[in-house]
Amino acid sequence: MAQEVPQGAQSVPAPGALAAHLSDPVKALTADHSKFEILKGPFASGSEVTAACLSCHTEASNQVMHSVHWAWEYDNPATGQTLGKSKVLNSFCGNVASNETRCTSCHAGYGWTDARAPMPDEPTRVDCLACHDTSGQYAKQDNLAGNPPLAPVDPKAKTITGAPVWPVDLAKAALSVGEPTRENCGNCHFYGGGGDNVKHGDLSSVLLDPPRAVDVHMSKDGANFTCEACHVSDKHVLAGSRYETDVTDPHAADRKPGAARDTAACSSCHSEAPHKGPNPLIAKKLNDHTDRVACQSCHIPEFARGGKATKTWWDWSTAGKLKDGKPYAEEGFIQENGEAKHTYLSTKGDFKWAENVVPHYAWSNGEMVYTLPEEQIDPSAVVEINKVQGSAEEAGARIMPFKRMEGKQAYDTERNVLLYNHVYGPGDGAALWSYFDWSKSLSYAMEYVGLPYSGKYDFTETYMYWPIAHMVAPKEDALTCESCHAAEGRMAGITGVYLPGGGLGIGGKLGLAVFLMALFGVAGHGVLRLFGRKGGHHG
Repeated sequence: MAQEVPQGAQSVPAPGALAAHLSDPVKALTADHSKFEILKGPFASGSEVTAACLSCHTEASNQVMHSVHWAWEYDNPATGQTLGKSKVLNSFCGNVASNETRCTSCHAGYGWTDARAPMPDEPTRVDCLACHDTSGQYAKQDNLAGNPPLAPVDPKAKTITGAPVWPVDLAKAALSVGEPTRENCGNCHFYGGGGDNVKHGDLSSVLLDPPRAVDVHMSKDGANFTCEACHVSDKHVLAGSRYETDVTDPHAADRKPGAARDTAACSSCHSEAPHKGPNPLIAKKLNDHTDRVACQSCHIPEFARGGKATKTWWDWSTAGKLKDGKPYAEEGFIQENGEAKHTYLSTKGDFKWAENVVPHYAWSNGEMVYTLPEEQIDPSAVVEINKVQGSAEEAGARIMPFKRMEGKQAYDTERNVLLYNHVYGPGDGAALWSYFDWSKSLSYAMEYVGLPYSGKYDFTETYMYWPIAHMVAPKEDALTCESCHAAEGRMAGITGVYLPGGGLGIGGKLGLAVFLMALFGVAGHGVLRLFGRKGGHHG
């Protein structure tokens, strides 16, 4: 038993008393947190656990508060736009502002209830357990602004994954802390948009234990990577961003997964010439593509694989309908694993779902330009919530795969700007999910964010693009030459590049017409000269 030395009202082990001896098993970590008295609780809140963590890791909260995981804000130096979950509109639930206690249930902090205010400079409000719990029983409730459910729990409450809540044992979670697992990351990132694989399309709970056919990097029969093998971290800042995607990361030789770097591109590990054989000629020809085509375009032939569908259409204009004065739901889609999915909810409108989805392809230099609040739109055309940047003329651009989320969202018919909505707020008389009144919902939200609103609204069609980078298939399932080099192949809509076998585009047809006109001109000129010489002899 460890010796203890008195320290005020508490006692702590003597220096070195917790250290493992030669006779003990060798562990991967240098600190066994289950030995620390300060982590044994009891704890009345998540913040109390964080305070215990900070007694040793004094700088950790400050590092987290300087990351996008905390601020949900990103200043894009390339476009000058201030982005992040707290700033942008999206094609799913619309916006965080006025819906905080629901939306911030996934935040890596506790008690963020007002997105209009700066993030609190309070270290104990950082949630260490969201990323470091390995007990498997730590969870966040879906309407407590990032706080976990503690005893007694509401029997009707849900976690952020949609499961019925259970009372979290904070001491058990604190004693279990370790390196982040795919469960830690997935608890938020797999369930964005309100359910499993709803938002991204290539991030679902299937990746907790995927078969090799779904993801060669994360499968136990493949590389068995954790998320951090690609999204390496430095001072709690993780590589990778959907606002400024790493399209490429040229370097001389292959790097090992997890090696220090600040990018999360395929080429961060693989080189620009990743194909090695067995046929060197084919490998060379495939490597000839890497300066124009992103690895993901060939190696993620479809997304939403493995039995979990993704939402592809969300029509908010039909939300609010009631039957016999009550909200209702319809289930018109059965996904591969047999689970029925909602295709209508009074709270959210109409949905469409899809599995094994062929991506939308576009030139990308990694940048996205967003349609921000108060930006003028043309509601007679499809409004792109974000616009993929890049062209064939840019050396750093690649043809990338995307999920294109489609739907309808509210806009101000007098001012032609997209509108904030207020969906969550039981008891406030305005939340759409409680009162099913769009006029009240929109008026409340626009007043909340302090923006003008004419009081007149309609719905416009929108697109939003999400980079596809996960669910990398085995090489034998990658696209073949014929997938693109065909008249109606996958690259049929891509401009600025000639695809043998893909037919002629408008530019090619114009070029061919010019060539034929020149050919006829030369031939005609030759005929005239021939007859001209004959005429001269007769003269």
